[in-house]
Amino acid sequence: MVSLWGFSVLVGLLAVQRLWELNLSQRNEILMRKQGGFECFPDHYRVMVVLHISWFAAMLAEAWYFKTSPTLWLVIVGISGLVFGQALRYLAIRTLAGRWSTRIYVVADVPLIKHGIYRFMRHPNYWGVILEIACVPLIHAAYGTALVWSLANFVMIRYRIRLEEHALKEI
Repeated sequence: MVSLWGFSVLVGLLAVQRLWELNLSQRNEILMRKQGGFECFPDHYRVMVVLHISWFAAMLAEAWYFKTSPTLWLVIVGISGLVFGQALRYLAIRTLAGRWSTRIYVVADVPLIKHGIYRFMRHPNYWGVILEIACVPLIHAAYGTALVWSLANFVMIRYRIRLEEHALKEI
């Protein structure tokens, strides 16, 4: 089915992608600060970073430790969730352009984005992350990681959305 090495390469590629996104986010943050933007509620960010790093580690550790072979239907669900999650995340990044960031930034006197994917849903990036955290571990039967990190991610995203909404209302 899906080899441990193939799964490990996939996880590695996703980690490289996240590093690229961090770089993009930092560039966008510089642009937003030049436009008078500022970061809101920075304290939660470390917890979010730890959650994501530990998700990568837990997925690999569980897959390599148990060496469970996933069923075909779970591989299909996992890959489908990954692809759909990636699509949502990149539509959000593309739509927000220079305003996309992994941190919470607001720029005063700039209207909310209401075009692109945002015409159809709020927080598409978070829906994509939810799908990825739940589905990628299923590709190699890392059920514990899928469950535990989905719950932790749910708590984190719920908290973060409240922070974002509050920041936007204040501006």
